[in-house]
Amino acid sequence: MSKHMVYVGIGSNIDQEKYIRLAVQYLKESFGEHCHLQLSPVYKTQAVGFDGDDFFNLVASFSTDLSPIEVEKKLKEIEHQNGRRRNQEKFSARTLDIDLLLYDQDIINSHGISVPRDEIEKYAFVLSPLADLTPELIHPQTKLTIADMWKTLRQSTDAEALEKLDFNWDI
Repeated sequence: MSKHMVYVGIGSNIDQEKYIRLAVQYLKESFGEHCHLQLSPVYKTQAVGFDGDDFFNLVASFSTDLSPIEVEKKLKEIEHQNGRRRNQEKFSARTLDIDLLLYDQDIINSHGISVPRDEIEKYAFVLSPLADLTPELIHPQTKLTIADMWKTLRQSTDAEALEKLDFNWDI
């Protein structure tokens, strides 16, 4: 089977360090030792759409032979195993939020999956770590590099609200 390149956004605003670490651990366990997991820097941002504790956000990439539907199912399992409840309001505190951002260069709008995620173009906390991880990647819809998209968004948004953290993965 062929390998697919996947990018996911990870966020938490409840016991952030704990759940960010657990998310990465579960990704390694779920997608295999040889998935070539790479991580962006971790950013701290204010909650969007509700009053709550700050979020920690990052983007992870890995390779898999799973279909987009199978990847999405595993991501939801990881969220559930870490206390995420789907019956909450859309904009609310959460232990863990993992969103499928990109799957190869595919454009998917079916089975409850929307890839590329529109959050890539809207939110600095998604686009900035994605640009850190893969600046030269071409977005399948805009046909722009992620770095160029970030440059444009950074000029039109409050990029100062992003705080890059010196996140110690070894603890």
